[in-house]
Amino acid sequence: MKNARIKKLAIAGLLCAVAVVGSLISFPVLGSKCAPVQHMVNIFCAVLLGPAYGVGVAFVASLLRVFLSLGTVMAFPGSMLGALLCGIAYKTSKKIWLTLIAEVAGTSILGGLCAYPVAVYIVGQSAAGVAFYSYIFPFFISTAAGAILSALIIYPLSKTGVLKKISS
Repeated sequence: MKNARIKKLAIAGLLCAVAVVGSLISFPVLGSKCAPVQHMVNIFCAVLLGPAYGVGVAFVASLLRVFLSLGTVMAFPGSMLGALLCGIAYKTSKKIWLTLIAEVAGTSILGGLCAYPVAVYIVGQSAAGVAFYSYIFPFFISTAAGAILSALIIYPLSKTGVLKKISS
């Protein structure tokens, strides 16, 4: 039991580091900094660790990105909701394709909508269409790219049995 917990913490730490370093790989979309690696990490966390660890990794990675000036406070709602939804999707269904869709929906739609109050009350931004144009659409592009990237890695790992060996 203790070894399994240590293994999960080690994998979570590694994935958190990948998310922070991977945030250097970003591109601007409508004034938003899109970092697809965080979404790939969310999906890996869902498959390897579960929803609780996924949300924890997303929170710590977002916090480190903000402290290191590699991201903004907008990283919190999108990454954490995406990690939660894709973690729940994988835990209940064990289907990778559903996990990918849950990550995209959780981050882009729910995370984008939750980013609106953060933008209004913390950042001080205010506009009627700010949620869609400034958050939902860029979050969608970023998370779709991350989902495609993770699919290119996770499907071969699952076909060869490596994924099952890592997660057990």
